[in-house]
Amino acid sequence: MSTIRAQKDGWEARARIGVVVPHADVGPESEFQAIAPEGVFVHGSRVHFGAMRAGGEMDPKIPHDPVRAFVEPPHIDDAVELLAAAPLDVIALGFTSSAYVLGAAGEKDLFARLARVTRGLPLTGTTTAAVAGFTALGTGRIALVNPPWFDDRLSGLGAGYFTEQGFDVVHHGPCGLPSNQKLITPGALSEWIRTTVAGHRPDAVLVAGNGIRAVGVIDALEQELGFAVLTANQVLFWHALHLAGAAGAAHGITGYGRLFATEPPGGTA
Repeated sequence: MSTIRAQKDGWEARARIGVVVPHADVGPESEFQAIAPEGVFVHGSRVHFGAMRAGGEMDPKIPHDPVRAFVEPPHIDDAVELLAAAPLDVIALGFTSSAYVLGAAGEKDLFARLARVTRGLPLTGTTTAAVAGFTALGTGRIALVNPPWFDDRLSGLGAGYFTEQGFDVVHHGPCGLPSNQKLITPGALSEWIRTTVAGHRPDAVLVAGNGIRAVGVIDALEQELGFAVLTANQVLFWHALHLAGAAGAAHGITGYGRLFATEPPGGTA
C-alpha cells in the first residue's frame, strides 16, 4: 500500500473558466484569480488587440477600428476554438468595448458565430453578464463608469447598448483618471465614483472595461454609498460561474459585492 500523501496539485476542480483577453492585458485573469474560491481555476487565451502595445501601453483614447477588429474572424474564433479544446466548463470574453461597438444585435451574432467552435461550452461576455447582473439585482437606474481610454462616442455607444436592454442610464462617461492601466488606483477610482457618480442616485453602477483595476473597492463602496457596484471582471466571473454549474462556489464568495448572493435570471440565462 502506498504511503504517499499528495499535496494539492490543482487537478481537483469545482470549475474551470476559460477567458479570452487582449494580448497585452492582465486585468481579467488577475481579478478573476483574486475573486476565485478554492477549486475554481482560470485559463486564459490571448488575441492581438491593435490599440495595445507591449507592456500594456495604450493611446490616451483607443481608436474604434481595432476594437471592432478584435472580434472579427479569424483570430478570436481561433482563440476560442483552441481554448474550448481544453476540458473547461465555460468560456468568457474579457473585453467590453467590442460589445459597445457591435451593439446588442451584433453581440448576439458574434456569440452565434463563436458557438460553432465551442464544443457546446457556454459562452458569455461582459455586457451580457452585466445585463444578467442588473436584472438579478432588480435594478432599473444604472450608471456606467468607463475607462479613461474610452472616448465620449464609445461611452455613448455603451449607454445605447444598455438603454436598448431596457435600463435607464442616468450617467455615463470616461472616468477622469490617468489613461494608463498602471496609474489607476483603488482610492482614485473610489473617489471618482463617490464625487461624480453617486449624486445621480443610480440603483447600481457598472465599472466597465476589463482592463481597469476595480474589484478591490466593490464591497467598501457598496457599504458606503448604498447602491450595488458591478465591475467588468466581477460580473463576468459571477456569470461564468453560474454558466459552469458552480452556483455553490459563487454563493460562497464574500467581499466582492452583493451580486454573488444572487442568481442570474433563469439560473444560468
